[in-house]
Amino acid sequence: MSTSIDQAFVKQFQREVHEAYQRQGSKLRPTVRVKTGVVGSSTVFQRVGKVDAQSKGRHAMVPVSSSEFSSVEIPLLDYYVGEWIDRLDELKTNIDERQVLANAGAFALGRKTDEIIIESGLMKAETVIGDGSTGLTKAKVLAAFEQLGANDVPDDGQRFAVIGWRQWSDLLDLPEFASAEFVGDDVLPWRGTQAKMWLGTMWIPHSALPLANGVRTCFWYHKSAIGHAIGQEVTSDITWHGDRAAHFVAHFMSQGAGLIDGRGVIKLPCLED
Repeated sequence: MSTSIDQAFVKQFQREVHEAYQRQGSKLRPTVRVKTGVVGSSTVFQRVGKVDAQSKGRHAMVPVSSSEFSSVEIPLLDYYVGEWIDRLDELKTNIDERQVLANAGAFALGRKTDEIIIESGLMKAETVIGDGSTGLTKAKVLAAFEQLGANDVPDDGQRFAVIGWRQWSDLLDLPEFASAEFVGDDVLPWRGTQAKMWLGTMWIPHSALPLANGVRTCFWYHKSAIGHAIGQEVTSDITWHGDRAAHFVAHFMSQGAGLIDGRGVIKLPCLED
């Protein structure tokens, strides 16, 4: 096999891994505040509190507002996925086989990205609506909606609700969510199950939300409330091992996540019987 074929395989494989991760690897990365190119073992996300406007007398000094500044430090951790690829020409030149292997590594890192965001960010919030004795009911949804408004969480199209598939089915029983009479033909959930805009929020079903004692923890949050730090984007390194007559492919990334503003995240425990 010529050297040029090997190099073409390596470059193509690396590109496909990156594209697969961006396309389908992580559901939650686009829903949170992301900082890329972090140098070092951690990074800091800034949080600015509310300030009040004040009046002033004619020719008087403009009053100085005391803004409340705080910061959240997020450590970065390294994650790896490794696999062997035998030096068969089919794996080097067959697009379908190569894509399967690229997707496997990218999706594994994508699942880890979502796990980081959930465990290190969303789960740290303290505001809880409901006690897990019921599913995702209309009353629970409206109570959480009211709480977001009471917390002055911006209703600017950047609210997201991540729920389990059982909770997605619960919502399908609500005419306000699933009927064209309420939402129109263009946003019916029956047209697709990846996401749906409702109540000014993008609702996303997810299969890996925390489940304990038959209760699934769902989340409703604003994009700015969760920080996701990236020191190293998803990368692949491919090396040849003659003793195995195979390439070893190592996928790796360095990421971290954290809760920036607890007022912007609401937990929704839902019963799954």
